[in-house]
Amino acid sequence: MKISALCIEDIKHHEGVRQKPYRDSVYLWTVGVGHLMYDSQARLPVDQRAAIQLLPEDNRVYSMEEVDAILRADLARFERGVSTLCPVQLTQGNFDGLVSFSFNVGLGTLQRSTLRQKVLRGDIEGAADEFLKYTKAGGKVLKGLVTRRNDERALFLS
Repeated sequence: MKISALCIEDIKHHEGVRQKPYRDSVYLWTVGVGHLMYDSQARLPVDQRAAIQLLPEDNRVYSMEEVDAILRADLARFERGVSTLCPVQLTQGNFDGLVSFSFNVGLGTLQRSTLRQKVLRGDIEGAADEFLKYTKAGGKVLKGLVTRRNDERALFLS
């Protein structure tokens, strides 16, 4: 199963889209829709220990087509992960909500979650309510995460 165009737009809305590389909150070089940039030699994320300057070929503005292609490639891992972790009949909305959630919190969190357990049991209404438990970062409820989880819940139920 693949996520819908609506879900991709929703993810872009919540994550933000940056066409120029920037350092994220933990100083990792990032571009597009939360895509970590990797050192071509070591295949490791380019972090705060790396040179202050990006390599000249990486210090550029990415086109929206490039950003979309990078996002699509990144999302493929989450589509596979949701399909593997939730091997039950899902609607497009169920799948979209789970992929968006996983893209934000990680597949490990989905794997360990009561959300997943309820999906596997067929308790869709109960699973939808589980989205709302993931609204904290650093121990504090964040308005942006409340909004995102409500949007994912609505998508999941659509």
